[in-house]
Amino acid sequence: MMRYLRAISKNRLHGAAVLRLDFNTEDKWRMESVVPTLRLLLHVKAKIVIVSHRGRPKGKKRALSLRNDAKALGGILKRKVQFIPHFRFSEINRMVALAAPESVFVLENIRFLKGEYDNNPKLARQLASLGDYYINDAFAASHRDDASVDAITRYLPSYGGLEFEREIEHLSRVMRRPRRPLVMVFGGGKAHDKLKVMRFFKGKADTFLVGGAPANTILRILGINIGDSVVDPHPGMAIREIIKFKNVILPIDYLVREKKILDVGQKTVRHFSKYLARARTVIWNGPMGFIEDGRYRKGTLALARAIVRNRKAFTVVGGGETVMFLKKYGLDRKFSFISTGGGAMLQFLSGEKLPGIEALKRTNPQRN
Repeated sequence: MMRYLRAISKNRLHGAAVLRLDFNTEDKWRMESVVPTLRLLLHVKAKIVIVSHRGRPKGKKRALSLRNDAKALGGILKRKVQFIPHFRFSEINRMVALAAPESVFVLENIRFLKGEYDNNPKLARQLASLGDYYINDAFAASHRDDASVDAITRYLPSYGGLEFEREIEHLSRVMRRPRRPLVMVFGGGKAHDKLKVMRFFKGKADTFLVGGAPANTILRILGINIGDSVVDPHPGMAIREIIKFKNVILPIDYLVREKKILDVGQKTVRHFSKYLARARTVIWNGPMGFIEDGRYRKGTLALARAIVRNRKAFTVVGGGETVMFLKKYGLDRKFSFISTGGGAMLQFLSGEKLPGIEALKRTNPQRN
């Protein structure tokens, strides 16, 4: 059974916490989401050793250093945060041991080490040696079986953080007991992952509104000419079931340039908006168009506004690209819940097990 930080007595939180976070976004929104966990640990005078990542580097890459993230976190917390630019663990151990209570450390990008990707036990033990217990508040990274997400839980008492718990609570709610009608909106890339979610929600969702690469992929399977538009070359077996669904609504007009579908048209926006206005639960992941270009943002923006106009619905959005788009237009705070996960959110909603969640369900070991 998974244990959460919120339920642990304060006297068991003394000492040092190894805290897994996810700084892998363009701005500080994921960092800000875990402030409650950080505040709780500081309140009980714990030392905090933060493990995080950026990108998927192979070896050390200066552009993906967490040095600036440590500075940004210090600004948010209004306290000194010490950045550790190396992985000399015996030296880090001494630093943490000699540090005062409420000290905060940020390790360099853990993905600079190959052992992280390999779920290496030796690296996991080295990370575990830095603290008395482990907290995962990186839901967005919990679909990875990395050393700092999975293997580390074999060597320390381990708990889900406050934001991690919110993720599980809200996503479980829309899976188990959504208010109907339930409308799911999918766009962007990762068609394979989104098609798996659609298959899982067969019989649970009332309507699927589909744009972007998932729509293009379905259209191609149906034999419709989509020119050079982006598709998923390996959509998986789920697509064979989904093309038979009666409640999949595809775009009816597009903005096309150089034989590529780059956005949905106004007729599609009006058509999709009718379903969104009647919804009582909306789950959204992925933009409708190529939003990197300002000319192809109108469809996504119009649908975002249609979703937030429906104040009777419980609205959930996830995926870094989608959330960043909403923040740009000040619409993010109008959603009921913003998931910090992209791939992790999709994997959870498809009914699959996430390594980071399964790791926290293990019988907790005593301190290493």
